[in-house]
Amino acid sequence: MSSNEKSVRIDVVDVGAIHAPSDKTILSALEAADVHIHYHCREGFCGACRSKLIEGEVEYTTDPLAFIDDDEILPCCCVAKCPLTIKVPL
Repeated sequence: MSSNEKSVRIDVVDVGAIHAPSDKTILSALEAADVHIHYHCREGFCGACRSKLIEGEVEYTTDPLAFIDDDEILPCCCVAKCPLTIKVPL
């Protein structure tokens, strides 16, 4: 990552910390860090990558069509707005 690119720290419960480029989805950052997460799409409609948001805030690049609870996110279609703590289904 070049020094111009901003990244956000994401603490993944039971995995450790990763850094997500601010212009990439959380799913892309998890994949780049070899965190294996189940998914079927990158559009926010299947819900397979549903993860628990413990702390922080995300911004959706695509409105999710899958049902998610208030304490959940769909990493396939959101970016981190600040440092996060999440728990992904392993």
